[in-house]
Amino acid sequence: MSFFAATSLAPAALREVMESGKNLRVVDVRTPGEFDTVHIPGAYNVPLDLLREHRDEFCAHLDEDVVLVCRSGQRATQAEEDLRAAGLVNVHLLDGGMIGWEAAGLPVNRGAQRWDLERQVRLVAGSLVFGSVLVSVAMPKLKWLAAGIGGGLSFAALSNTCAMGAVLSKLPYNRGAFCDAQSVVAQLVEAKAATAQGDRP
Repeated sequence: MSFFAATSLAPAALREVMESGKNLRVVDVRTPGEFDTVHIPGAYNVPLDLLREHRDEFCAHLDEDVVLVCRSGQRATQAEEDLRAAGLVNVHLLDGGMIGWEAAGLPVNRGAQRWDLERQVRLVAGSLVFGSVLVSVAMPKLKWLAAGIGGGLSFAALSNTCAMGAVLSKLPYNRGAFCDAQSVVAQLVEAKAATAQGDRP
């Protein structure tokens, strides 16, 4: 049974629970590249696309409370919906994501610096719109590319999804360290066994 009353936790509250030693898993659903750049100590990296593809397998090994983390909360919310649809009820969100955690001055592990996915989307979308508007002076039909990207961004906001982000997340730049379902599940099983061992009198 969950020991959290709320479905979301403030960064300071999550930190307090982590320090208390209670049975908890912090699951970061950002890309491996983003995770390598900065993450909460002790968090497990399960990228959103990997979690969706192997949802049932992960659910089978997540019987403790799970707190989902991403950059600002959008991807974590999507992961929460997927896990709840699979029957996992002990799922929670970190308020404000990594932005909120860092703003609160809480500890992080840092690695090689990379642009986060949302910043990459802004760069690619902005460059395509800017370029297509400029070139449409000579090739008028290219204005429709700008219109299509604008429409796609509007749909992304309304649906709380991002097709461009999903595509960019698969680039080698964002994949970072090798991350696959089998190794992540093995880490979760090992952590569960260690927790069970620690609970024994």
